[in-house]
This record gives sequence, structure tokens and C-alpha cells, in this order.
Amino acid sequence: MTQERYHLTLILDGKPARHGWWGDETVARGKFTLWVSECSGKPGSSVTLVDEETETVVASWPDAT
Repeated sequence: MTQERYHLTLILDGKPARHGWWGDETVARGKFTLWVSECSGKPGSSVTLVDEETETVVASWPDAT
């Protein structure tokens, strides 16, 4: 397991505000949920979780529709 496999980024007001890396997907998804709840309703906010090993977006908020 890579210690920095899952990269989480929080954008507030259109600017990077926080980021972190986790080796465990379950932990990273838990942080994703926490960060979404913390910034929900704030304009220009988004949260993205990327698997750095496969270079894929695992989760994003708000969902792209």
C-alpha cells in the first residue's frame, strides 16, 4: 500500500484551501465526507479525491452532472 496514494483537495472560493494524502481508501473517503460536510453551502467550494496510482478521480463534490 502506498502511503500517499489517495490525494484529497479542498477548494474554497475557487482557491486551494487544504489537501492531504492517505494510503488507505477507506480513511481517505472518510476525510472526503468530512470535508464535504464542512464546506457544504459555501460558494465556490469543491472536494476531489484522486487515486494517484491509477490517476483516476475516486470521488468529487459537487458531482459533475
